[in-house]
Amino acid sequence: MNKKMTSSTRKFIRREKARIRHEVLDVKKQEEAIKDVYNKLSNPEKAVPSQAKPVENKKKAKVKKSKKS
Repeated sequence: MNKKMTSSTRKFIRREKARIRHEVLDVKKQEEAIKDVYNKLSNPEKAVPSQAKPVENKKKAKVKKSKKS
């Protein structure tokens, strides 16, 4: 990446790489996961996660407020 990244982005990448290295034991899978992180950041609309689980949006239940007299 030739663009200068913000400090928060660099921090995110550093932490993700550390997380990947701790969780994944296979070196090739580590490299693929790290490439996915960089791809997501460089092309967010084109990035396709290789083995990421879809995130489900949970809807909050509506709470009825009781009227106090």
